[in-house]
Amino acid sequence: MDVNALPICPVETTLTLISDKWKVLILRELLTGTKRFGALKKSIAGVSHKVLTAQLRQMEDSGLLVRTVYPEVPPRVEYTLSELGYSLSPILEAMRSWGEAYQARTSR
Repeated sequence: MDVNALPICPVETTLTLISDKWKVLILRELLTGTKRFGALKKSIAGVSHKVLTAQLRQMEDSGLLVRTVYPEVPPRVEYTLSELGYSLSPILEAMRSWGEAYQARTSR
């Protein structure tokens, strides 16, 4: 992502990087460790192959994850959060906590 194209507001910058539903779910899955494409697709219900590929590429371009291709036949590709990606962990934890509290409140 072009640093000059980022919004001035820090909150808007964060939203620009992770605003898509799929990106947040990809982050959730990769917080537990390295995953292959197929494992990500299986664990994120409803995401299409095309959309997952596009989201992973955008996240790699933003520096949130690292894509490693192993020279095997067939090629093995793994995705791992970068240090920058892992730094989003407190945000996802806060989202999880808030979601749990909301579910508990609305299920009464």
